[in-house]
Amino acid sequence: MKYFPKLVGNRLYLSPMSVEDAAIYVKWLNDPTVSENIGMDTKITTLESEKEWLKENQNKYNFAIVLKENDKLIGNISLIEADLIHRNAVLGIFIGDDSNRGKGYGKEAIKLLLEYGFNNLNLNNIMLSVYSFNKRAIKVYESLGFKKFGTRHKSHYFKGKFYDEIQMEILKEEYSEIEPFIYV
Repeated sequence: MKYFPKLVGNRLYLSPMSVEDAAIYVKWLNDPTVSENIGMDTKITTLESEKEWLKENQNKYNFAIVLKENDKLIGNISLIEADLIHRNAVLGIFIGDDSNRGKGYGKEAIKLLLEYGFNNLNLNNIMLSVYSFNKRAIKVYESLGFKKFGTRHKSHYFKGKFYDEIQMEILKEEYSEIEPFIYV
C-alpha cells in the first residue's frame, strides 16, 4: 500500500486512510486488545462493513498512522464529528498491534492531530472519551494537556463489571501552552 504523508512527525506520519487497508483494520477491530479499549468489544467488524465505512469516511478527518522508517501502518486517528462552525471535534485513536503500543506512537500521533485541528482547522475544543480501566491512555491524554470535565458513571459493562466513561478535553489556548512539537 502506498501512503501519502499529510501530517509528518519525528517517527511517524498521518496519511489519508485507504480502502485497501480494510483487511488490517478488520483484524485489529476484532482483536479484543483493541476493541475493548475503544468500546467495540460487542461489535463484529466484517471486511465488507469496513470497506463501506472507509469509502464513506475517506474525505473526513480520519488518518492512517504510518511509521516513517518503513511505511508500516500501525493504527488510526480521527477527528470525529468535526464541527467547523462551532469549532469543536471528538478525537478517536487506536494503535493496532500490541508490539507498537507503549512506544509513544499514540502520543506523537495525537500531537500531530491536535496541531492540525487547532492550527489548520481553527478548532477551539477537542474532546475525547476514555474508559476508566484504560489507565495508560488516560495518562497519555493528561500528559498532552487534556483535562477531565465529566464522568458518566458505571455506563460501560465489560467482563462482568461496570466502568466509568471519562470525558476529557483540551482547548486551543491550553494546547498553545504545551511544549512545541520538534521535527527532526
